[in-house]
This record gives sequence, C-alpha cells and structure tokens, in this order.
Amino acid sequence: MSQGSRSGLAAVSSALLAMSRHLEVRDVLKTIVASARELLDAEYAALGVPDDHGGFAQFVVDGVSDAQWKAIGPLPRQHGILAAMLHEAKAERLADVRKDPRFEGWPSAHPDMSDFLGLPIRDDDEVIGALFLANKNCPKRDGSCGFTEEDEELLSILAQHAAIALTNARLYERSRELTIAEERSRLAHELHDAVSQKLFSLRLTAQAAATLVDRDPSRAKGELQQVAALAAEAADELRAAVVELRPAALDEDGLSATLRTQIQVLDRAHTARVTFTGRGFRALPAAQEEAMLRVAQEALHNALRHSGAEHVAVNLQRSGCGAVLRVTDDGRGFEPQSIRRAGRHLGLVSMRDRTNGVGGTLTVESAPGKGTTIEMEVPGG
Repeated sequence: MSQGSRSGLAAVSSALLAMSRHLEVRDVLKTIVASARELLDAEYAALGVPDDHGGFAQFVVDGVSDAQWKAIGPLPRQHGILAAMLHEAKAERLADVRKDPRFEGWPSAHPDMSDFLGLPIRDDDEVIGALFLANKNCPKRDGSCGFTEEDEELLSILAQHAAIALTNARLYERSRELTIAEERSRLAHELHDAVSQKLFSLRLTAQAAATLVDRDPSRAKGELQQVAALAAEAADELRAAVVELRPAALDEDGLSATLRTQIQVLDRAHTARVTFTGRGFRALPAAQEEAMLRVAQEALHNALRHSGAEHVAVNLQRSGCGAVLRVTDDGRGFEPQSIRRAGRHLGLVSMRDRTNGVGGTLTVESAPGKGTTIEMEVPGG
C-alpha cells in the first residue's frame, strides 16, 4: 500500500470515528460537514436537512465565518442545485456551478463558488440530507472540475456513514424526549400526591384560623403558624420537583456530583434524613451514568413516599471497571414474595429495564420492618 493510500485511509478512519462520537443531531451534522471538507480539501462545505415545507429544517456550513453566515440571511429554500440533491437523489459534480442551468443565484453576501460536488444522504429510500462541497483546493485547468471521481467515491462512503450517524442521533434524541415525558408524568403524579395534599391541608387550616380569630386568638395564632409551616413544606416539595425535572447535566457535572446535589435538596425537603457517600468513583459511559441516575431517583422516590423511612442512604462506589449504586432505607419494607405484585407500584419494572438496558444487574432486598436495599451494578466501559 502506498503512502498516499495509507494517508487517505487514516483520514477516512478519523472522519468516521469523529462522526460516531456524537449523539446530538446538531453536533453530528457539524462533524459530518467538517470531516467532508477536510477529507476532500475543499474551501467550503455544507449539509442541509429538509423540512416538510420546501425549505431546510437545518443547514450547517463549514468554511464560512459566523459574520458571513449572519449576513447571508435566512436558511436556503429547496431550489436549484439544492433541490436536485434532495429530489433527484444522485451525485452532482460540476466544473462551475454558476453555469449550470439550474443555478438560481445566491445572496449578495454569499461567498463565490465554482467547482462543486454534491451528494444526497439516504436512509434506505428516504433522502434525509444533502452534502455539498465547493472550491477544491488544487490547480484546475480551464473548464475542468477540481473534484475527481475518486473524490465522489470517497464522499459517497462518507455519506453512507453519515446516514447511520444521523439516524442514530435522531433515535437518541427521540429516546431522550420519551424519557423526559416519562419523568414529567411521574412528577405530575408526585406533585398531585404530595403538594396538592399539603395545599389542601393548608386551606383547611387557614379556614380554621379564620373562624377562631375573634373568639380564641391564641388558638388562631397556632393555626396560622401551622399554615406557615405547611406553605414552607409545599414550597420545598415544588423546589425538589423542579430540580428533578431539570437535573444537573451529567456531561458537565458527572454522576457523583449530580446525585450529591439532588440528595442535598431532598434532605432539606423531607423529614427523613437523606445522605450520600461516594468512594473511588470514576466516569462511566454516558448511557450507564444516566441509567444509574434514573434508578437512584426512582429508589429515592419509593423510600421517601412509601416506606416511612427515617433515614435513606445512597452510596456510589467503584467496582472494577464499573460501579455499584446502593440505596438503603430503614422503612417498613415488604415481603419478598410480594415483590412481583409490588414491582409495578414501586417502579421496580422500570428500574430493571433501565439496568438491563446498560448491561447491569439489579438486586432488591427487603423484609417487613427491616427496610429495603436496592443495588445496581454496571460493568463500565
């Protein structure tokens, strides 16, 4: 294999690895465009994702400054060469895009482009995007295109992998949306069960204080103090729910810091003592950290809402290349034989699904009057 071939393969490998590192759609699009431009040594690159209204839902560029892009104006419509990429679904290699009969011009702030290579990104029969390159950085003969058949073949390989990366990113975002919807639903039930009950008690207590204020001022004062306490508890419940709805970003803070912060809030919001310890923990793959966070939240929810515990302890520690999460409470517990019946009520089905989904194991130990321990172990990566 020649030095040039080895260099080309290394560049392709780097581009494909870069695409596979990201899960956010926008990050994947930017990586595809930057990789294509670098791989084929072009001055400009762009990738458009169509919407359902004759325009582009997203359009990412590389080689154009932020100031230039802002001056160019709104996202382009699906016309001219752009439309050809999406609707004819075939590669286009042109010596001068401006001389093509389909060319319809561009905004005044748009950079000048000549030789052009465009390719659709397909997921089976669906065109999910179009990749464009312009102005190959190489000497060109008059009337010839700087992009070669080899460039087109290379871009075709990149487009196939781009389709996979883009589809995976979309599935990831959809999965995250569903997870958020599940969490919102759970929080809605929690707010109904906890905050609504406190507000109902607050209203009754306020009514009692109103009837006592004239005939028994001292009792009325006691009732008003109870109103203040109930209002404070309701506010704490709301704050705790908001923190759960918007947890600290795992990517920024990590699992240990995120758990510690949430547990500090829960400890302030509930009468039970809630503590956290973490020893020797190191970062895990993102999916495993998210699963452990959700299992910890579910286990804490159970312990604080249903067990009558005075103390709930959360422990996170390293185990080989992975980690072990343990949530223990000193509450009323339950019969192991009833675990199947209690599983859905206590969210155990959801916890097991999350654990199995990241290759981990979940253990539940409980006995009447002896509390409950939920242990989740993941292998790491």
